Amino acid sequence: MGFILAIDQGTTSSRAIVFDDKLNIVTSAQEEFAQHFPDSGWVEHDCMDLWTTTLSTCRAAIDKAGISATDIAAIGITNQRETTLVWDRKTGEPIHNAIVWQDRRTSDMCQRLKADGHEEMVTKRTGLLLDPYFSGTKLAWLLDTVDGARARAEAGELVFGTVDSWLIWHLTGGKRHVTDATNAARTLLYDIIKGEWSSEICDLLNIPMAMLPEVLDCGADFGIAEAEHLGAAIPILGVAGDQQAATIGQACFKPGMLKSTYGTGCFALLNTGDTPVMSKNRLLTTIAYQLDGKPTYALEGSIFVAGAVVQWLRDGLKVIGAAPDTHALAQQADDTQDVVLVPAFTGLGAPYWNAECRGAMFGLTRGSGVAEVARAALESVGYQTRDLLEAMQADWGDTGDTALRVDGGMSASDWAMQFLSDILDAPVDRPKILETTAMGAAWLAGQRAGIYPNMQGFADIWALENRFQPQMEQDLRDRKYKAWKRAVAAAQAF
Repeated sequence: MGFILAIDQGTTSSRAIVFDDKLNIVTSAQEEFAQHFPDSGWVEHDCMDLWTTTLSTCRAAIDKAGISATDIAAIGITNQRETTLVWDRKTGEPIHNAIVWQDRRTSDMCQRLKADGHEEMVTKRTGLLLDPYFSGTKLAWLLDTVDGARARAEAGELVFGTVDSWLIWHLTGGKRHVTDATNAARTLLYDIIKGEWSSEICDLLNIPMAMLPEVLDCGADFGIAEAEHLGAAIPILGVAGDQQAATIGQACFKPGMLKSTYGTGCFALLNTGDTPVMSKNRLLTTIAYQLDGKPTYALEGSIFVAGAVVQWLRDGLKVIGAAPDTHALAQQADDTQDVVLVPAFTGLGAPYWNAECRGAMFGLTRGSGVAEVARAALESVGYQTRDLLEAMQADWGDTGDTALRVDGGMSASDWAMQFLSDILDAPVDRPKILETTAMGAAWLAGQRAGIYPNMQGFADIWALENRFQPQMEQDLRDRKYKAWKRAVAAAQAF
C-alpha cells in the first residue's frame, strides 16, 4: 500500500504516473488525443476521449510498474483548468464536446458584459477578468446553444464540471459530483473570498446553481474509484488544477515564491499567502491551494501559447519533425536578424487580455529561414514571461533575489531556459524532477493517506538540477525586449 497513482489530464494528452513511498517516479504512461477546431478560435475535446485515455493510461502505468491496484494507497488528480463539460446527472452522457480553456467563442458575450459594467463585480468576487478563457461564459454558451440544454439544466437533469469533476464522476460510478477549491476558482462562478459559489454571478449568466459541484479542499475525500476501473477500490484523496498542482510540486509554500510552468501555455504563479492581492496590472487573483479549510492565494499570469508554438512549427508549418529540433535550430539562427513572433493564435493573455488579437511575425528578411523562426518561437515564451513578472512586481513589490522555479516540457531545453534567465535578468531554477504537476497531485493524496511528509518535509526534499544565471548584456536585453513590445503593439493594432 505504499504507492500513489497520479492522474495528469492535460490539454493534448492524458498521463498516469505511479510514485513510490519516497515520492520517486516508478513508471508512467501517456496517450495523446485529438484536438477539434470547428471554427476560428474554437477548440474542443471529445469528452469521452478525456475519460478513456485517462483510464487506459492508469491501467498501463499500474501494469508497467509490476504492481497490483491493491498496492495503491490513493489517487491524486491534476487537470487542465477552465475546460468546460456538461453531462447528464444519471447517465454521464455529455451534451456537447468539452469546450477547451483556449476557446474564444464567448468573446462577444464577454464584451457585452464588460460594456454593461459587470467586470468590476466579477473581479471583486472571483479575482478573474471577463474573458472567454474561464468556464462561466462557456457554460452559459452551452445552455443557450445546445437544444433543450437549459430546460434540462433547470429540471436538475444536467451537471457542470471541469475535467477533475468529470473524471471523478466516472471513477466513482456517478456517486460523487465534486471539485476542489483551485478548480472552482477558475470557473468565474466562485467567490474566492467567501469560499462559495456566487449566486450573483450565476444569476448574471443565468446558470442554475444546482448544476455546480460540491467544493472541497485540495486534500480531501473525493470518493472511491470503483474496482471495475482499475482492479481495486482506491480512494481519491487529492485534487488540484494543473498550475496549482505545479505550485505545490515546486514547494512554493512561502509568500513571494514563484514558479512558471511551460506546457501548452505558460502559467506563472506568485504565492501571496493568506492575502488575496487584487491586481492593478491585469493579472489574476486566484487560490494557490486550500488545505484544512484555509485558502492560500496567488497572483497568476496566464500565457495561452508557450509549448503550443512549437506544436505549430511541427504540425502547422511542418518545418520540424519533433519538438527538440527547435532548440537545435535556435542555436543555428543568424544573430544579426531580429525576427519577432507574437504567437497570439487564440488571443493574448496576461497582461494584455486581448481576445481578438491574432498571431504576427515581424523583422523578416530574404535571409530569414526556419532557424530564425524557430528561435523567435522560443524567444516569444521568454518575452511573455517577462511581461508577467513585471506585472507581478508592480502588484506585489520587488521579489528581490527570488529565483523563478520552472517546470514543464520546454523547461528541459537549456537554450530556452538560458534565454529566459537572460531576458528576465534573474536566476532560473530547474528542479531535478520536472514532473512537478503530477508530483503536486501525488503529494496531496499521499500526505492525506499518511504516506508522505507534511508541507515542510516536502519542501525539504525539493532538489535543484540546474540554476541558469543571466549572461546577456543589458543593452542587448533592453533592445530585444523593446522590439517585442513594439511587435505586440503592432499585432494588437492590426
